[in-house]
Amino acid sequence: MRSDAMKKGIEREPHRALFKAIGYSDEQLKRPIIGVVNSFNEVIPGHVHLNTIARAVKDGVLMAGGTPMEFPTIGVCDGIAMGHRGMKYSLVSRELIADSIEIMANAYLFDGLVFIPNCDKIIPGMLMAAARVNIPSIFISGGAMLKGKYKGKNYDLISGGFEAVGEFVSGKIDEKTLTGIENNCCPTCGSCSGMYTANTMNCMTEVLGMGLPGNGTIPAVYSERLRLAKSAGMRVMELVAKDIKPRDLMTEKAFENTFTVDVALGGSTNTVLHLPAIAHEAGFKFDLKKINEISAKTPNLCKLSPARRSDGSQHYIEDLNDAGGIPAVMKELSKKNLLHLDAVTVAGTIKSIIDNAVNDNEDVIRTPENGYSQQGGLAILFGNIAPEGAVVKQSAVAPEMMKREGRARVFGSEEEAQKAILGKRIVPGDVVVILYEGPKGGPGMREMLAPTAAIAGMGLDKEVALITDGRFSGGTRGAAIGHISPEAMEGGPIGLVREGDTIEIDIPARKLNLKVTDAELAKRKSEWIQPELKVKSGVLYRYAINVTSASTGAVFKN
Repeated sequence: MRSDAMKKGIEREPHRALFKAIGYSDEQLKRPIIGVVNSFNEVIPGHVHLNTIARAVKDGVLMAGGTPMEFPTIGVCDGIAMGHRGMKYSLVSRELIADSIEIMANAYLFDGLVFIPNCDKIIPGMLMAAARVNIPSIFISGGAMLKGKYKGKNYDLISGGFEAVGEFVSGKIDEKTLTGIENNCCPTCGSCSGMYTANTMNCMTEVLGMGLPGNGTIPAVYSERLRLAKSAGMRVMELVAKDIKPRDLMTEKAFENTFTVDVALGGSTNTVLHLPAIAHEAGFKFDLKKINEISAKTPNLCKLSPARRSDGSQHYIEDLNDAGGIPAVMKELSKKNLLHLDAVTVAGTIKSIIDNAVNDNEDVIRTPENGYSQQGGLAILFGNIAPEGAVVKQSAVAPEMMKREGRARVFGSEEEAQKAILGKRIVPGDVVVILYEGPKGGPGMREMLAPTAAIAGMGLDKEVALITDGRFSGGTRGAAIGHISPEAMEGGPIGLVREGDTIEIDIPARKLNLKVTDAELAKRKSEWIQPELKVKSGVLYRYAINVTSASTGAVFKN
């Protein structure tokens, strides 16, 4: 066993003495030692219940003859960190999570790992660590929050939280209604109830091969979640016995499957940031252009919040779970031969998983022939503003905004843009341009949920677009185009956009262009002076000087 190097033999007597000081017995130390990576804390609704998941995982490990040893990681709730300085630290935390797990896994020489994540950066940070450490591992998330209800209407964090602010400012709802929505839109623990970044990544973990079926969709408050956690604890012992490692599962075929399911679901734009970063840790590069190739042949089968159907209704993660979950989505995609069915997961091959899958609700999971569109939910745009690419969730864009020209309204930060939006200085036909919010310029590449939600809440999402070198929440809807690369701080062309310029958006053609001449762009480039970094010390400074472009997953320089 890998752990023998720290517990077996005469020379390891002091090591065993230290384990016995904790209370471990000789019999426990003879068994495989499984690290249980728990991101529990009391400041994230998606993580506040994870101690119960960890207890169930440890029960499973014990039942299968292993010795579980639990240790923690940090976690940031993007919703709570949103709209203020705290959001600068969210993406940064992904790298710290991966590093801290690498340290613990290699300092203690665990034989296997069970990862318990649930929210936006914790999931990719843990997946990066799993690929990097590469010892037998399995994931069990904390599960999704149930949707909220108020006065007969369904709500979630986006519609009931951020968009409600815009509705209040524009006079659509009064303060009493705002408070009522606030008290009811997030009714349980768990990751926020739509197909936002956390739930997208938890679903992608199944397809990538690292989680059991149900990992992404079983609600947090269901006892089925605890039973799945026990199964994960037992399954990791099988992975240890067979020496099946993350890089055996997270292959190029697995990543192609993952992006295929991602675009079929209309998942978060942040997967375009996280999955390439995970692939980087697994030892290969996933080119953004390949996402367009996948999306071009993959139908959009689901409209899950924040996406809305033509009648304005929405489905939530609990609806996807009831309809058959990710296995049912994969079964529909297999009808068009869009998946590598021989790809192996912790639960067996993709084929073995979908053989028993059933689509119990074709209103929630459409068949390929009846897809909302014959193209997937994500698109990568290129042009003179974004020579290295930009990302948009096209499944959440209104039809009238798919092809558009607008007047640039340029802002140097999220705060400046939000002030203009709530101050009603943004009008139909405008394209809000937010600069210097990329990985280096932010630093930290903040999410722009507050301004995009305000635009939607004020009823402007069918008339106003927003582009930025920052990123968006998985809950963003509307013509919100982010991850523009290279970023402004690196001299990217987005930093050359000026107030009043005309911007051309053509999502079907995958184009994003500034309508000025090449000569004018070259002139502006020659006059551009790189601003000083906004932060000169601490973790944000270290991040800013080491991080690479969003187009490469915002990983650190080698």
